[in-house]
Amino acid sequence: MSLDSSRLDQSSPAQARRRPWLLAGLALLAVLAAWVWRGQQQKSATASEAPALAASSASAPASAFAGRGAGRAQPVTVGEVQRRDLRISVSAIGSIVPTNLAVVRTRVDGELKALYFKEGQAVRAGQVLALIDPQPFQIAVNQAQGVLTRDQAQLRNAQLDLQRYRDLVLKEAAPKQQLDTQEALVQQLQGTVISDQAALDNAKLQLGYTKVLAPISGLAGLKQADLGNIVHAADANGLLSIAQTQPAAVVFAVPDARLPRIREQLQAQVALPVQAWDREQKKMLAQGRVASTDNSIDSTTGTIKVKALFPNADNSLFPNQFVNVRLLLDTLNQVLAVPTAAIQRGAPGSYVYLLNASGTVSLRPVTIQASDGDWTAVQAEIAPGDKVVTDGADRLREGAKVEVISAKARDGRAEGKGRSAHQRAGAESAASAPASSADR
Repeated sequence: MSLDSSRLDQSSPAQARRRPWLLAGLALLAVLAAWVWRGQQQKSATASEAPALAASSASAPASAFAGRGAGRAQPVTVGEVQRRDLRISVSAIGSIVPTNLAVVRTRVDGELKALYFKEGQAVRAGQVLALIDPQPFQIAVNQAQGVLTRDQAQLRNAQLDLQRYRDLVLKEAAPKQQLDTQEALVQQLQGTVISDQAALDNAKLQLGYTKVLAPISGLAGLKQADLGNIVHAADANGLLSIAQTQPAAVVFAVPDARLPRIREQLQAQVALPVQAWDREQKKMLAQGRVASTDNSIDSTTGTIKVKALFPNADNSLFPNQFVNVRLLLDTLNQVLAVPTAAIQRGAPGSYVYLLNASGTVSLRPVTIQASDGDWTAVQAEIAPGDKVVTDGADRLREGAKVEVISAKARDGRAEGKGRSAHQRAGAESAASAPASSADR
């Protein structure tokens, strides 16, 4: 009994030392369990409240929007319906082509001695453009002249002998055969003289070819040979090219459906005006008229080529330049027209919004006849003097209330809205900057 009590006394200090750690572990486990239980309770509460919050957040903007939009007038700009003359035109893309394009080549071979033109300048027909070394050709002329002079002297001598033989034959002092032989010699020498004269003329012609002349009037291109080069008549590029740009021609394609009207006007010798505009269609470059059409329709595109001539007095049209072409086919006199910006397209087809006296709008279907820039000829239940919406129609409906403003005021409002949005964004960024810094 004493032995057991001694063992118990020896183990009690160790157990005493382990007891605080056990108690601390149990307390920590209890805290962790309480923390987990509280988190689960918060998750369940949040899940139960989420549908109510979503419903309230969804209904709040709708009600706010309904409060703000109810009875609010939509700002729009309007245009007036008119009766006016309207042109029926066809738009196309055309290319400027010169009336004539000549590649100037030398007619003889030789050294290029001089150039008498400036690249890009206007030249006239017959103007001397270049000079080929004339000395070899002058020598050939002198040789041909010498041969001709010699043969002419022989011909004169033979003609004198022929006259003598004729006198002797009449006096029966010479045989007839000798007279015939002399006559044949005279004819032979006459042929030789004619040949020599042709050779002399050819030599003079070749000498004349040493001066290269402009075959047509127009704009000179870039030179293709330099001074001192040996040029040949067979050179593919020649010396230069000349493009006749007065008048200038414009070739463009129009749908074949327009061909009967064009041919009718041409056969009646009625001028079909054509306008050439720049790429942005902001500046008119020239005015001309239709000259002719092609002899066949392009079956792949269903179009036919048309050529128009322009005086081009100021050389504003250049060969191979692309222009926007407007061909005037006809004119509609005093038709009902609305601003093109007022035409809307949707499920009802083409329509416009008519401004009522009550400040509301009504939808009016329209049938488009033709368009000419800012105006469109229509058939509709509207009258001259009515007002139609030209801007802001994308947010309108039948019977919507509108507020008519000018284009200047509309642009000012748009600018103000943009500035306000920019200011709000700046204010939000400024307000968020301290908070983020504080958080950091």
